Amino acid sequence: MAPTTAPPAPGTTDADPASGGPQLGHGLKQRHLSMIALGGVIGAGLFVGSGAGIAAAGPAIILAFSLSGLLVMLIMRMLGEMSAARPASGSFSVHAEKEIGPWAGITAGWMYWVMLCCGVAAEATAAGKIVNGWIPGVSSWVWVALFMAFFCASNLTAVKNFGEFEFWFAAIKVTAIVAFLVLGGLGIAGVIGPGSPGTVNLTGQGGFLPTGVSGLIVGLLASVFAYGGLETVTIAAAESEDPKRNVANAVRTAVWRIAIFYIGSMALVVTLVSWKDPAVAADGPYVTVLRHLGVPGAGAIMQAVVLIALLSAMNANIYGASRMAYSLVGRGQGPRALAKVSGGVPRRAVLASCLFGFGAVLAAKFWPATVFTWLMNTTGVAILVVWLFICLVQLRMRRRLERESPELITVRMWGYPYLTWVALAAVVGILALMTTTEGNREQLYAAAVLVALLSAFGVLKQRRDAAA
Repeated sequence: MAPTTAPPAPGTTDADPASGGPQLGHGLKQRHLSMIALGGVIGAGLFVGSGAGIAAAGPAIILAFSLSGLLVMLIMRMLGEMSAARPASGSFSVHAEKEIGPWAGITAGWMYWVMLCCGVAAEATAAGKIVNGWIPGVSSWVWVALFMAFFCASNLTAVKNFGEFEFWFAAIKVTAIVAFLVLGGLGIAGVIGPGSPGTVNLTGQGGFLPTGVSGLIVGLLASVFAYGGLETVTIAAAESEDPKRNVANAVRTAVWRIAIFYIGSMALVVTLVSWKDPAVAADGPYVTVLRHLGVPGAGAIMQAVVLIALLSAMNANIYGASRMAYSLVGRGQGPRALAKVSGGVPRRAVLASCLFGFGAVLAAKFWPATVFTWLMNTTGVAILVVWLFICLVQLRMRRRLERESPELITVRMWGYPYLTWVALAAVVGILALMTTTEGNREQLYAAAVLVALLSAFGVLKQRRDAAA
């Protein structure tokens, strides 16, 4: 199926290519974009999942999050440069198709779509378990179905409604993290809690790197995956009132905010409590610290925050998945029927993304050791595949822009091309590190199968289109 339209012109969004009909809406404001960036990335991975990284790396988790944070800053700067120059709801997938070829756009785009949809499934399942713990008389699967239905419905309405939902969800999460940073700082100063711990937990429990390089590698991989989802802001920028200006501002502010939240939180945790405390991994680092500081109802408070974080990430991921699917099918890289836009919203793409996500939820129930495990293993490395494409595409697109439209380069990648090559080498290095541990090897192999299938489909399609 050949593409029906050319890529969007600079400064525009994707039109409905299947019918030449309505375009996506433009209801998102700058404040929405800033919170969407935070909403997609600040989830259970930070509040709960980071505990496993701390247990593996010890205090060196600070180094792990700092290194991965630097990489994310470079990736987002590249993505910001490309998205500010040519905003599109398909973001890096659109750029990959133009600069490398249709197979690259298909592979990067559908890999990201699968990752987001599986994220929706995982978040809905985890949220259902939390509410089931509060109301045990209602099965967690009932809550999962309700969450899926609610956020599917909210994403079927005007995009400004999604933006408002995400703004307030993310605002609650940000408030919780800021409060944690303040309380943690007071705890380190000895103002609250059992007294200032000094550096005993940083250096007195086996040293700063207690588990050696192997532990640091596990912590690094955990931190990399925790940052996944930040790219959604460049997808959302295409539906904002001023895409070029808004995406530039959102990228600049979101990256340093998240770096402070992640790195700052990890530094407080390993300073205040021992990384050997089993509660860090079992109950989550935030709950453990709040209990250590004597905050009443710490467990209940953090459960509520984690629930909000899960629902926020779920909402953002449904949005991102639907827009990526819309862009892909609009460029002839998927079922044409999903490209229909009504009311400024690609409703069929929203429904398809939600159905896939709910299908993954059912897979978790009926085939937890096979289908669902394979899907989740694939998503673990999908973000690295996307980052790899972003680096390669930015190298080519920057040269093209400098040659053809230098006025479009309003956000510039730092130290181009050298830092782009550094980021590319870092991504390849992380992929290589994944082969050193059994669990990560499984993720790598599962993703490699999906990448090979998508790439093969893309190459065949490219050849068919060329012969047509």
